[in-house]
Amino acid sequence: MRSAPHLVVRLLSVNPFFAGLAHDALVKIAAICLPRHLAPHEVLFLKGDPGDGLYAIRHGRIRIGTMDDAGQQLTMNLLGGGDVFGEIALLDGRARSADAIALEDTEMFFVPRRDFLNLLDNEPLIAIRLIELLCERLRGMSERMEDTAFLPAASRLARRIDVLITDYGSELHISQEELGALTGVTRETVNRQLQRWKEVGLLSLGRGRLVIHNVDGFRRLAKTGAI
Repeated sequence: MRSAPHLVVRLLSVNPFFAGLAHDALVKIAAICLPRHLAPHEVLFLKGDPGDGLYAIRHGRIRIGTMDDAGQQLTMNLLGGGDVFGEIALLDGRARSADAIALEDTEMFFVPRRDFLNLLDNEPLIAIRLIELLCERLRGMSERMEDTAFLPAASRLARRIDVLITDYGSELHISQEELGALTGVTRETVNRQLQRWKEVGLLSLGRGRLVIHNVDGFRRLAKTGAI
């Protein structure tokens, strides 16, 4: 069954990828969307699976990652409500470049590649927005590479947490292992730095959870290295 068009239009209209499109274009995209539901820890797709479309998260969380030859997991990104992913597969139709697994109960909308390409024939503005999104992603990857190469571990960790605060608010449900994977540092280094920030009252720690008590102070720390 197709998802309710008004729900899809409302989600897409506040997403940076689709926000610049005219209302009638959003309605046309909504008309080809399909609803998807994932239970906690359910696999959406694995690296190497066919790239058959794009996903937009209504609510819930998706972990994007991969696994090395030794069986260790690498978290590449954590996505939540309003996020869009699968753009590369939407365009080239090639195999998925990473795994996507639900961390909690997750509701999404799925845009099938075949239907979307048919839509692009008549809506070139959508193609332009997609190109802009991919450029933003490439810029973000370049910035993260620079962070890894030039910034100390504490600064990289502070910047990553600042991004998560923007996306999810002051209570973050993320493990220290995931933070380490996202910033390219060890879990032990993450733990030591979080403990230091806890001692000065910036945050408190729980099992798989961070609560930021001074958001403004933390953001100054992420930008300048000082509270």
